[in-house]
Amino acid sequence: MYPYARFAALILSEKRKPPIGLFETHSLPMRCWPLDIDGFLEMNNGRVLTLFDLGRFALAMRIGLWDVLNREKWGLVVAGSTVRYRARITTFQRFEMRTRFLGWDHRFFYLEQAMWRGDTCCNHALLRTGVTAKGRLAPVADVAQAMGITDGSPPLPEWARAWAEADGTRPWPPEF
Repeated sequence: MYPYARFAALILSEKRKPPIGLFETHSLPMRCWPLDIDGFLEMNNGRVLTLFDLGRFALAMRIGLWDVLNREKWGLVVAGSTVRYRARITTFQRFEMRTRFLGWDHRFFYLEQAMWRGDTCCNHALLRTGVTAKGRLAPVADVAQAMGITDGSPPLPEWARAWAEADGTRPWPPEF
């Protein structure tokens, strides 16, 4: 089940916080609740992805994208992701979710997210995302203009660019 209570609390709390810069890291303290765990009493990998949704919403609110989405009646979409899982998050453990906007190319926006327990990075995701307008992907330039961004994207980190290029070679639809 989607964490609607967390989502509502997030919206209320993030609205009261000051804006951050487009490329600043957003930090969100969290706790692993019993509804987040799987049969091994650790956070379910699907829940990690769902909680990353909340981190992206929070970042969107703090960088001003949320207001643009509402004004233009646009939506957000994930167009691809890769996740590394390295350490367990168990019931009631506190952790910090970090979300950072990396940049964009001709078609997509790229973000990275991670959950940290102290100095331990538990997981890390790279996401290719987009903004939707009337059921289609909105041009990146239109979104940047609506946000008042006049500069181009900084170069994506090499590892993010290489992933985007490699993923572009995958057949679609899949061949099975």
